[in-house]
Amino acid sequence: MSRSHGHRFAWLLGSSAFGNLGDGIGKVAFPLLAATVTRDPVLIAGLSAAQFLPWLLFALPVGTLLDRIDRRSAIVLANCARAVVVGGVGALVLFDAISIWVVYAAALLIGVAETVADSATNVLIPLVVERVGLAKANSKLQATEIVGQTFLGGPIGSLTFALFAAMPFLLNSVAFAVGAALLMALAGSYRPRGPARPESSLRTDLAEGVRWVRRDPLVLRLVLVAGSLSLLSELAQAQLVLYALEDLRLSAAAFGLFAFVGGIGGLAGAGVASRLLDRLGRRAVLSGGIAVCGLAFGGMGFSTLPAVSAVLFGLFAAGVVAVNVLLATVRHTLVPGELLGRVLGVWRTVVWGSLPVGALLGGVLTDVLGSSSATFAVSGGLLLVLAVAAFAVVRFRPA
Repeated sequence: MSRSHGHRFAWLLGSSAFGNLGDGIGKVAFPLLAATVTRDPVLIAGLSAAQFLPWLLFALPVGTLLDRIDRRSAIVLANCARAVVVGGVGALVLFDAISIWVVYAAALLIGVAETVADSATNVLIPLVVERVGLAKANSKLQATEIVGQTFLGGPIGSLTFALFAAMPFLLNSVAFAVGAALLMALAGSYRPRGPARPESSLRTDLAEGVRWVRRDPLVLRLVLVAGSLSLLSELAQAQLVLYALEDLRLSAAAFGLFAFVGGIGGLAGAGVASRLLDRLGRRAVLSGGIAVCGLAFGGMGFSTLPAVSAVLFGLFAAGVVAVNVLLATVRHTLVPGELLGRVLGVWRTVVWGSLPVGALLGGVLTDVLGSSSATFAVSGGLLLVLAVAAFAVVRFRPA
C-alpha cells in the first residue's frame, strides 16, 4: 500500500472504529432496553427484524445512488443522522417516556442510516486501497468492527445500561458524531471511477446491477450462500439476549462481558483470514468457515455453562468473520468499480434482507420449542447442511 493510500485508509479506518463502537453499544443497549419492556420472544425478535428490515427495503436504491454520488459524504451524513436519532432515544429513556414501539421506530431509522453508512464504506475501500492490499484492508476493517462492537461497545453498553439506562444511548450518539467528524478530514472526491456513461434513471441503473449479478454464475451463487448463512445464523442470534438472560441466567451487565469473551474468536478470525485464504484457498475457507459456525451454534444449543457458551460463540464469530473477509475480497476483485454500489445493493438486499426474516422465524421457533437453546441447536444443524451445499456448488475462478 502506497503512502498516500495508507494515509487515506487510516482516516477511513478511524471513522469506522468510532462508527462500530456506536454500533456495539447500541447492539447491546437496544435489546436490553427492549427486555425491560417485554420478555415476549416474538417482540424481542421483532426488534432485530426492525434493525435489519431497511437492508431489505433500501439496499438496492442506496447501492444505485452510491454509484452516482460522493461516497465519503454519504457516510458523514448517515453518521450524523444516527447520532441524532440515538441521542433522542437517550433523552426519552432519561425522561421515562420509552415504549417498545418507540424502540422499534428508532431501530428502523438507525437501520436506514446504517444501510447508507456501511454500504458506502464498503464501496469506498477500492478507492483508498490498492488492489494488492484488499484482503488485508478487509481484515483490518473486520478487526476494527469486532474490537469496536464486541470488546469495547458490548461491555460499555451493558455496564452503563446497568448503572444508568440512558447513558449508553448518549455515548452511542457521541461515537457516531466523532466518526462523521473524522471522515470529514479525508480530502478529495470519492465518486465512482469508470468510463463516462450517458445519463440514465435510477431504475435503469438498478436493473443493470441486478442483470450483472444474474449473468455472473459465481457471484450469484455466492450471494445465495451468503444470504442463507445470514438467515440461518440470525435464527439463533436474534435470541441471544434471551439465551443469555434466561437459559444461562446471566445479569444484564454480564451479557456484555459474555459477548466480550466470545468476541476474542472473532478477532482471531479477522487476524488469520488473509493467511487462511493464501494457504487453504477460497473454497475451503468458505465451506469450512460455515461448518465452524454450525458446530459452534449446535454446541451452544446443548451447553448450560456460560464459559463454554462464550467460547463457542467466539468460535462462531471466528468462522463468520473469515467468511466475510473472503466474500468482501472476492466482491472487490470481481465487480467493476463503476458497478460496485449497485452490485453491493443487490448483494445486501439478499444477505442483510435475510436477517429480519431469520430473526422473526427464530422468535417463532423459540416460542414453539420453548427455549432459545433449542433454536441454537436447530440453527447449528442447518448451518452444517449449508456448509456441505456451499462446497458442492461454488467453484472459484483463478485469482
